[in-house]
Amino acid sequence: MTRARPAAIACLLVAALVAAARDAPAPREVAITFDDLPIAGVLPRDIASSRALTTGLLRAIGRRRVPVTGFVNEGKVHTLDGSIDRDRVGLLERWLDAGAELGNHGYSHLDLHSTPIDDFEADVAKGEAIARRLSAARGRPFRFFRHPFLHTGRSVETRAELNRFLTDHGCRVAPVTIDNDEYIFAGAYDRALARGARDAAARVADAYVPYMEAKVVYFERNARELFGRDIRQILLVHANMLNADRFGDLAEMFERHGYRFITLERALEDPAYQSADTYVGNGGITWLHRWALTRAVPKTFFAGEPETSAFVAELARP
Repeated sequence: MTRARPAAIACLLVAALVAAARDAPAPREVAITFDDLPIAGVLPRDIASSRALTTGLLRAIGRRRVPVTGFVNEGKVHTLDGSIDRDRVGLLERWLDAGAELGNHGYSHLDLHSTPIDDFEADVAKGEAIARRLSAARGRPFRFFRHPFLHTGRSVETRAELNRFLTDHGCRVAPVTIDNDEYIFAGAYDRALARGARDAAARVADAYVPYMEAKVVYFERNARELFGRDIRQILLVHANMLNADRFGDLAEMFERHGYRFITLERALEDPAYQSADTYVGNGGITWLHRWALTRAVPKTFFAGEPETSAFVAELARP
């Protein structure tokens, strides 16, 4: 028997590795974004509780090495008399120190659908003073804006005007593709804990990640139907206690689905985000559905979106 030469074996191995790499599916990618910083939730929190929430959430994010962007409502870092609350500014500094990027979510979380454009723009400008300064002090960019309620305007003209304003302020819109009712789960979780109903809170938390997984699968299907491929997704969640306690599980779910975590900047480099969007409806909806409505796709495209469990919605009620 003739023995194969080492060089020939090496060539065969290299060829096999190249073929395997060519045939392997490309990793999916997702950017994780948090709204309503410094903290979100349906119940007020003192500074000690707010620090605990922030510490827990940032620790969970750091363990998974997830690059995140956090969108700030600067009204939350002012006291009732308008002075700056240094303790709550400190919470934003913790996000930056943990490697997060900050963005603008409006000073007062105004609704563009019910606010005159001049007043809305003034609120956006007011909402960037502290976070922009903190970012600049650490050499970080401040370049993204997220619409409160994902309401982008009831006319194409209003949207264009706001986009011009944002461009002048060095910002661009941060879209969302994986939209969800996580805030309802978080509200139910907060209210159950506040009542001391730990069993109910655990039930809500246990239902959270399976619900989010169903949403991810649904929006993956939407993306493939629109673009014929997986796109770089952008997830919207909030800086709440539910995520402080369960973000690790949420990140693990994405990893099981073959995702790697990327920056918002990288996500927006996907050509999908250049798609036409003429949606001016009432709802604050995912950009996947805005693009689909712009293309006038059949209604079957929207079928099957997962719903929030009835018991979670019931617990979330005041």
